[in-house]
Amino acid sequence: MKTQIEEQEIVTLTDQGIREVEGSPLWNDDLRPTTKQEHNWSGYNFSALWIGMCICIPTYTLASGMIGLGMNWWQAIGTIFLGNLIIMIPILLNAHAGTKFGIPYPVFARLWFGSKGAHIPALARAIVAAGWFGINAWFGGGALDALITAFYRGWDHVPMHTGIVFLLFWGLNMYIAYRGPQAIRKLGAFSAPILAVLAVALLIWAFTTAGGWGPMLSSPSKFQTTGEFMKVFWPSLTGVISFWATLALNIPDFCRYAASQKSQARAQLLSMPTTMALFSFIGVAVTSATVVIFGKAIWDPVQLLTKFPPVVVLIGAIGIVLASVTINVGANLVAPARAIENLWPRRITFGIGAIITGMIAIAMQPWYILENFGNYIFGWLGTYGALLGPIDGIAIADYWLVRRRRMHLVELYKPNGRYSYSSGFNKSGVFALVIGMVASLLGLVVPGLSFLWDNAWTVGLFVAILAYWWMMKNDSSGLTEMEYTAITEIRHPLELEEAEVPV
Repeated sequence: MKTQIEEQEIVTLTDQGIREVEGSPLWNDDLRPTTKQEHNWSGYNFSALWIGMCICIPTYTLASGMIGLGMNWWQAIGTIFLGNLIIMIPILLNAHAGTKFGIPYPVFARLWFGSKGAHIPALARAIVAAGWFGINAWFGGGALDALITAFYRGWDHVPMHTGIVFLLFWGLNMYIAYRGPQAIRKLGAFSAPILAVLAVALLIWAFTTAGGWGPMLSSPSKFQTTGEFMKVFWPSLTGVISFWATLALNIPDFCRYAASQKSQARAQLLSMPTTMALFSFIGVAVTSATVVIFGKAIWDPVQLLTKFPPVVVLIGAIGIVLASVTINVGANLVAPARAIENLWPRRITFGIGAIITGMIAIAMQPWYILENFGNYIFGWLGTYGALLGPIDGIAIADYWLVRRRRMHLVELYKPNGRYSYSSGFNKSGVFALVIGMVASLLGLVVPGLSFLWDNAWTVGLFVAILAYWWMMKNDSSGLTEMEYTAITEIRHPLELEEAEVPV
């Protein structure tokens, strides 16, 4: 009996397939595979999503840390562009699985860790995302606080005024997230053009007001030798890669709605690396101009906003709020909400998972973390890169090398199905994760091997790929081409065209 249909590289369940698992404790309306009608995200939607997520305060300030470490402007921007091209590879590889089979990240993780073990990578990604959510909510709240202060001078004397606005902004994020990923698509389509225009306007203001780019773009690199540069380049590159290492894992949460493989891949490849590099350049250039205009470098756009008249503050605050909401809901709420939902699918919905994520973000105290923002960005990014790199590697090895892009959708929702392994845990996935992490950690404890930690994400990724593939290459959970054909009704384009012609 056919339980799934493959049509133009997109697989959906048949009515028979749905009937087999719709009563399963691993199934609910948010975690089920998407239907053919729900594959409605165009290339523009993905471009808008990435533009909205990239135009954010952490991107704006990303190059600042590298310049502070001694790079010149083009070395910093080049490092950012290269890092984003590298992370785009696992993003696109994992996006293929989400697009083809219409499954979210926690369900995808059942393939590599088992029906119960999937909580390990899902919650690992969720904790990181919750931290980022709190940080961006704090930034967005700061922009609103500056806006209110600009129009009401007595506001800064109100006790806990920043905390009050932070909670209001947090609530706005919760409202949008509660409405689900389709609301995020609409938000991205609306905010991306506005954010792009505001970014260009800020760049024009900086150039015309300062009479040029200022001293930073003319400052030479502080490194005298290639060796000196490489000591800073490698950990910086790892930080850039880790910046989107979270999205490399849960990109199926969005690509499960893609209309086609070609549209999502092309849109993501063109939009993300270029937007990150361009917006980082705007951050460097505008900050360079502030040295000339205000006599000091102002890297924080919220602080820069306070230097303008109230009308400009209003426009700028709208931009920062849109940027913070877009990246927060898109990049930092979907994955943890899905992970929490996956803990108890029959009771916890996506909306409830989003609210729990928001509570965790507050508990992580973003105001305290941001007291040392530079160490947070580069130190913490590198640290969780050592955790997420191996998980990325396991996901890629499983889908492309072990299963060869074939899976049995119905079995993903059975507690004792093909992908439950031993008591719900795939020990090969757990072992590969540990091996990948240990390989990076050796760089912290063994003299002469520091390059392993400086490149923690990359090292963990490749070590985990090899370890997982070696342990799983002959595993019985894999589908042969004959087994896949037996459960899948494959519809070819020619057959579809003939079916649409009226008789």
